[in-house]
Amino acid sequence: MTTPASGRSLPREAAHRLRHALRHPAALVYLAACAILLGWAVTVTLTDSSDESMAGVIPLLATAPASLVLLVLPDHGAMLITAVVLGALVNATIIGACARALSRGRSAD
Repeated sequence: MTTPASGRSLPREAAHRLRHALRHPAALVYLAACAILLGWAVTVTLTDSSDESMAGVIPLLATAPASLVLLVLPDHGAMLITAVVLGALVNATIIGACARALSRGRSAD
């Protein structure tokens, strides 16, 4: 199954577009910010002895809406990290694709 314009298979074309979107500086800055927030939340949660830390909410909000959809996963600490990581990747892909489309439109003028 190939596309007539590029001669590549559809999965290979999708993987190329995904890598291309995630390499944009805006997407990389967003991913770095999410990683810092997640690291901070894990550190605060592990060092807080009161067991009432709400630090995990911050990375969830930073990676919403994709991470909020994944909150239906079983209740476990690893699932929170999974939701944040996958949410960050989905959002970074969208940010990178939009930023590339906007810069491509600007250079055509």
